[in-house]
Amino acid sequence: MPAKKSGERKIFVLDTSVILYNHSAINSFEDNDVAIPITVLEELDNFKKGNDTINYEAREFIRIMDKLSQKSTLTNWIPLKNAKGKFKVIMNEQSDLDAQKIFGEVKPDHRILNAALSVQAENPAKKIILVTKDINLRIKAKSLDIPAEDFETGKVKDVEQLYSGKTAIEGMDRDTIDYIYQEGYCMPKDIGITNPVPNHYYIIKNTKTSVLAFFNAVSGHIEKIEKHPCYRITPRNAEQVFAFHAILNPQVRLVTLQGIAGTGKTLLALAGALEQKRNCKQIYLARPIVPLSNKDIGYLPGDIKSKLNPYMEPLWDNLKFIQNQYSEKDKEYKNIGELVENEKLVITPLAYIRGRSISNVFFIVDEAQNLTPHEIKTIITRAGENTKIVFTGDIYQIDTPYLDAQSNGLSVMIEKIKHHPLYAHVRLEKGERSELANIANEML
Repeated sequence: MPAKKSGERKIFVLDTSVILYNHSAINSFEDNDVAIPITVLEELDNFKKGNDTINYEAREFIRIMDKLSQKSTLTNWIPLKNAKGKFKVIMNEQSDLDAQKIFGEVKPDHRILNAALSVQAENPAKKIILVTKDINLRIKAKSLDIPAEDFETGKVKDVEQLYSGKTAIEGMDRDTIDYIYQEGYCMPKDIGITNPVPNHYYIIKNTKTSVLAFFNAVSGHIEKIEKHPCYRITPRNAEQVFAFHAILNPQVRLVTLQGIAGTGKTLLALAGALEQKRNCKQIYLARPIVPLSNKDIGYLPGDIKSKLNPYMEPLWDNLKFIQNQYSEKDKEYKNIGELVENEKLVITPLAYIRGRSISNVFFIVDEAQNLTPHEIKTIITRAGENTKIVFTGDIYQIDTPYLDAQSNGLSVMIEKIKHHPLYAHVRLEKGERSELANIANEML
């Protein structure tokens, strides 16, 4: 929030999208007051049933309301336990300036705007701000002269400076590079690094030669990385070599691969998982399902497999690509088919992961940019012994309406967990799908 003048208190009016993003949002406004239109509570009632994260957020907020209502009537200002401000429910949705008449439609968003206008009229000495993750609602609010903001708590400030997981060190002397090749390691100070980050990757080079390395926090050394294929998928650039190393490194339990379409994120994760299939009980594949309206996959016809298949085709495409590296007579080709038949490799919906404990599993979560920070946390907290999780995604290709490059779970996770010894991150930058795909990324 912007710095406020001494004694200046604001009233923040929250809409439904904020609550569904973070059920404890009302505690995020320091000593300012927070209000919820009654329409928001009515909308939350439609979201309380279901297994998705938004259903969980709705239920948790309703429980918070229940506790607050035990102190006083919700239509009165109630002190918040975890913040210095106060809270109330706005019952009055009548104002001289009627949003429903102006925009020509009776809908919850316009009732929320009227509630904000009524608070504005009742509190002329205070600044009233509508907080919503709905861009259209913010635009409508501003057209009615209501200040409107996104919910900023937890957002990554500058995604352009988001941790990349790698550093290129140029102009290194030939003797140091030769030493790394011969001995397999060097000390961080030998390449000018004073505070090395665990599992950070380096491209150490001069005009004639280069070497790939990473910092091993256990040994305290910068160690050389060799280029290795997995299931005949050979890395085509330095970042893909780093990605395979992170996926195969037993000391790393959490990996994120970020990059634009065609950089090989999902393919690398799958090939790396198959390479380690003997070290785990199962391989789980999952993608967020972005539903229409408030309808989850339960509304689709067929059994759970039929419901999931349309969403999971990209994962099957990558699996088939790996399988086709072999002929149908090869043992490896048959093994991949048997993994699916024997449910050693399974596709699981994220909606039903809450409450489970997942042990001895290699877990790949594709399109992680469509998850909220809370959903990311929910997945990671399910990890039991000997479980490894790989998240892949492109933070600039988001399909959900209330997330962006700064607030999605993948960006927030990279920013918050960077530098942890159990974590490795690689930003893939070069498209390797095809020359045609590269043209589309660069020119369209």
